[in-house]
Amino acid sequence: MALSLQEISDRIEIDDLLIRYTKAIDQKDWKLLDTVFTPDAELDYVSSGGIKGRYPEVRAWLEKALAIFAVTAHYVTNSEVTLQGDRASARTAVYNPMFFQNPDGSMHHFAVGAHYVDELVRTAQGWRIAKRREDQAFLEGALPKALTIPA
Repeated sequence: MALSLQEISDRIEIDDLLIRYTKAIDQKDWKLLDTVFTPDAELDYVSSGGIKGRYPEVRAWLEKALAIFAVTAHYVTNSEVTLQGDRASARTAVYNPMFFQNPDGSMHHFAVGAHYVDELVRTAQGWRIAKRREDQAFLEGALPKALTIPA
């Protein structure tokens, strides 16, 4: 079945949104992150050792939790998007290598493989994520011994 121009546009806009999320997180650009989620979005990062809550609470936690990493790189791929008018759902694979600087100055590398399971809404500002759950699939390597993620 052929997609309409609107459906093609929606798919591209949603793909751009998912990529904007990775840019905001990896560059620690919290104002850019505000353009990814609805103000009252429900987020759940529990499967990767994170928290669950509304966007403002989780945003504050992300800012603290990611500050301890010298480098993160989120790669998103294989998005399955289902459009339903002004709403959509998506399941997207993510590969996230992370680099932590040990107290001795050496770098410790590990990577998380997961899926983002999203519910999206079209707003006056474009597509936004209203609900996200991260389902961790694997951990490549080991967490550094000195790693303490703030609560």
